[in-house]
Amino acid sequence: MNAQSIRRDGLDLCRKRRLSERVAAVALGGCAAISILTTAGIIAVLLTETVSFFRDVSFRQFLGDTEWTPLFAHQRFGIWALVSGTVLTSAIAIATALPLGLLAAIYLSEYASVRARRCLKPALEILAGIPTVVYGYFALAVVTPALQHVIPGLAGFNALGAGIVMGIMIMPIIASLSEDAIHAVPDSLREGALALGGGKLRTIRNVVLPSAFSGIGAAVIIGISRAVGETMIVAIAAGQQPRFTFDPRVPIETMTAYIVQVSLGDTPAGTLAYRTIFAVGTTLFVFTMALNVASHFLKKRVMKGGTL
Repeated sequence: MNAQSIRRDGLDLCRKRRLSERVAAVALGGCAAISILTTAGIIAVLLTETVSFFRDVSFRQFLGDTEWTPLFAHQRFGIWALVSGTVLTSAIAIATALPLGLLAAIYLSEYASVRARRCLKPALEILAGIPTVVYGYFALAVVTPALQHVIPGLAGFNALGAGIVMGIMIMPIIASLSEDAIHAVPDSLREGALALGGGKLRTIRNVVLPSAFSGIGAAVIIGISRAVGETMIVAIAAGQQPRFTFDPRVPIETMTAYIVQVSLGDTPAGTLAYRTIFAVGTTLFVFTMALNVASHFLKKRVMKGGTL
């Protein structure tokens, strides 16, 4: 084999590699474009139908009323009835998930052995794989009857039972992400605090948790976003009675549950009542986008090693 043939073979190999790299780049770019176009399409549909909705309903009605009865003969379009239900169940979920998830994260990162951590963390994350419809019927058939023995006046459908089970559902998210943030704190900070005479618990409280605050905050925001967008649990266990209240004992309706209710097919397409699901969907989109932006900001702070 002479030098010319070797050179020719080398050039052919380089061309093949360049071609394969270009194909890979085009394929990856196409995947990225599909996700962007899908998001743009969703936003376009939401905005188009929402604009049509606000041609018949004023912003004053939408933001200034507290009654939501678009499916009744006397129609009212106060979005706050659905927003209050969403905020109430999400607040109960975070109040349940945050202490349990954070304590689990502290144990896994600071107290558990390597073997226990390898076993317990995957077992905890199994909760995230349970279908939400199972959680919904668990809240309706188990949690609510148990709470009725303790809390007088608790309705069969209520925000409290649904919120508690939502908290159990999002607890693995908060626990896993918080554990990762706590585990990433440099050991030198722990050793320095211990060398100064601080006990293990005081070191965790005064050094480790403040250093991991950004990661823990991001985990909480992601958990809130997950709770705000939850559908099946609240649709099954919280009831379908939109009301402006913060009483967790009574039936309420969230934005996601209302979308499910109207999307069942009983409401004719193209009507004002049908277009309400897009107005509610746009409101929900704004909520979740704000939470995701805040989460992204906190994640960037974690990657840079900063704290808030």
